[in-house]
Amino acid sequence: MDPAADELARTFAANRAVGSIALTVRKGAGITQRSLLREEGSLRVRFPGARAMELEAVIVNTAGGMAGGDRYNLDMTVEPKARLLVSTAAAEKVYRTIEPATTVDVKLAVGAGGRLAWLPQETILFDRSRLRRSIEIDLAEDAQLLLAEAIIFGRTGMGEAVDDCSLHDRWRLRRDGRLIHAEGMRLDGAAAARLAEPAVAKGGVAIATMLIVPGDEEIASSVRALEKKFRGEVGVSAWNGLAVIRFCAAAGAALRHDLTAVLSVLRSGRLPHCWLH
Repeated sequence: MDPAADELARTFAANRAVGSIALTVRKGAGITQRSLLREEGSLRVRFPGARAMELEAVIVNTAGGMAGGDRYNLDMTVEPKARLLVSTAAAEKVYRTIEPATTVDVKLAVGAGGRLAWLPQETILFDRSRLRRSIEIDLAEDAQLLLAEAIIFGRTGMGEAVDDCSLHDRWRLRRDGRLIHAEGMRLDGAAAARLAEPAVAKGGVAIATMLIVPGDEEIASSVRALEKKFRGEVGVSAWNGLAVIRFCAAAGAALRHDLTAVLSVLRSGRLPHCWLH
């Protein structure tokens, strides 16, 4: 490599944001409380709610967004019978980059009888952004999971369009050590053109997926009963103890409306504090 280019690459790498959170919670005295917390770099976690059986954790990225070459690691463990709700203080923004991707690695583990609600606010991809994300989930046999991840291509309220981007998203869900769900999404290059295709998003620019374990036809029916309230398209399936809900909308506000409608039913109106502002 050319010495000048090598020096530029090292300088670029040295100025990238690196952040990690390792959080473990346990049940004790009728509430869920922290038993381990480690924060590094630009990531922080705060606990805004009152002491309760379900502990609410809010992730804060002090870097103000994610840029190319940034690296983030999130490791959450729910010990037996504990309950944890995780959200984010704001929608996460992934900015334009020349070449290196932003990488986000998430590891979630829930022990016997534990419950985890993973409900971050939306991830917004800017034009020419690059994101590589992996989500690894390990559940005990009787653990419960509610996970929702939303992606918006551009700030739709400001009329932005994402003509070009790179998104690699890999999810793996295991229950008692057995792989029960795997999915991946890869979108490279002409994002707007691909999203406009009828078999992809039919022009939608705001998408989300929700996983529910255990999930059954009763949950699916409760979601279908909301059909007339939805502002975008919502589809739900349940099989082998798992329910999956897919969302697609023409704008971020419509997607948030539909996500909130479903979560209000699934959580009996108990939404994360940051979702209410």
